[in-house]
Amino acid sequence: MAETKPPSRKKKDTLEVRVRRIHRRDLNRAWEFLKLVFRDVNRETVEYQRPRSKRRFLEVYSSEWIEQLVYEVNGDIVGYSECAFEATGDDNWVNPRWFEKRGMRPLFVEELAVHPDYQGRGVGSFIMEQLQHLARTRGCTHLVLEVAENNESALSWYRTRNFYKLDAAIFLAQKVPGEPDLLPPRRIKPRLSRAEGTPTTGLMPEEVSGPALAGKRSRARRPAAGGARKKAASTPAPDTSETE
Repeated sequence: MAETKPPSRKKKDTLEVRVRRIHRRDLNRAWEFLKLVFRDVNRETVEYQRPRSKRRFLEVYSSEWIEQLVYEVNGDIVGYSECAFEATGDDNWVNPRWFEKRGMRPLFVEELAVHPDYQGRGVGSFIMEQLQHLARTRGCTHLVLEVAENNESALSWYRTRNFYKLDAAIFLAQKVPGEPDLLPPRRIKPRLSRAEGTPTTGLMPEEVSGPALAGKRSRARRPAAGGARKKAASTPAPDTSETE
């Protein structure tokens, strides 16, 4: 009787993550990938974590001091890392002397992103090992990166890998008591009526007894020049013929 072999169990398909340097043809895909990964984080932070702008992202590609790596599974981008061997860029706040005084040669990790569907599956650990390998081959002593204090999941992930806080850079805010742009209504002096003994002239009370009214009275007392000439013309001239 022939022996029956047990049905062979097919091995589960194993996925493999590969790393390579970014190519120009990857820029648009990588940009959309980063927007997806940091979308929820950017909604909850004062400062955009990553990426700040596509223009800046494209400028990074042409920089010789920055390494951009993509991590793929079956041709799909599942991870991205960006690191710099010097503090570069117009918007960089890093003080290189701080590290020099402490004998540190840092590799600055500008980006580290894992697709949401691949988090917790070893992709992040592979990215971290790759960055550590780059640091060793370039003579760097530390990996240095920035993360928002309210990004609790990222903070927990880094702390389990022996990352520690270097400095206390915290955003501070002070509430300023508000005031309206326009002043509130203001009372003005009432206009006096004739029943109160003062004629209604349209002037303010202090102007009624002031120079404006005095000028009007002085003009009222002055005789009319035209009337004086008419009176002189109507008086007959004296007759001097008899006396002569």
